[in-house]
Amino acid sequence: MSSDSPEVGKVEVRLKWDPSPWDRPPHHLDIIATTYSVDAPFGRPVYVVHFDSRSPDGTINMSRHSQTGQGLGYVEAMTLELDRLALSFSRVVVGVAIHQNNGHKTFGDISNAGVLVVEKYRELLKDDFAQLARNTAATVAEFTRDASGTWEFHQSVRGFDSDPVTFTAEMGSTPQP
Repeated sequence: MSSDSPEVGKVEVRLKWDPSPWDRPPHHLDIIATTYSVDAPFGRPVYVVHFDSRSPDGTINMSRHSQTGQGLGYVEAMTLELDRLALSFSRVVVGVAIHQNNGHKTFGDISNAGVLVVEKYRELLKDDFAQLARNTAATVAEFTRDASGTWEFHQSVRGFDSDPVTFTAEMGSTPQP
C-alpha cells in the first residue's frame, strides 16, 4: 500500500458550497458516482448513483442532499461501501457536477465550494475546486480494485465542461495527456 493509493473499505464523499445571493437562482451541485465492471473498466458505467438514486445492492448511497447549499459545513454526502461491492466491479469514479438549469455556472461562480473524501477519521482528499474555476463538473476520486481484491484510492481531480447527464458518460473516460 503506497501513500498515493491507500487501501480503503468504506468511504464518505462530502460536498459544501455557499448558497447563491437571495436575488439569484440557487446553486445546485451534486455528487455522482459511476461504477465499472472488470470486463470494461473504462467502458460504459454499469450504474450511476446520484441524488435521486442508490446502487442496486445498497453499497453506494446518498446520506445527505442539498439543492441550495444551505446549512452548516458539508451539506451533501455519499457513502461508498467498496468492501461490499461485488467482485464483478473493478473501478468506481466519483465526481461533482453543477446543474445548469438556471444558466451557465462554473466552480468559479460558486463561493466556498469544497469536497472532502474520508475513511473513518482519515482524510484522503480535500479540495476547493480553485484550479477548476472555469469548469462545470469535475472528477475527484477514483477507486480501483487490484488482483487481490483490495480497493485503493487515487486522487483524480479533473475538470469537465458538461451538464450532469453528459458528465456521467464522460467521467470514467481515460484522462487525456
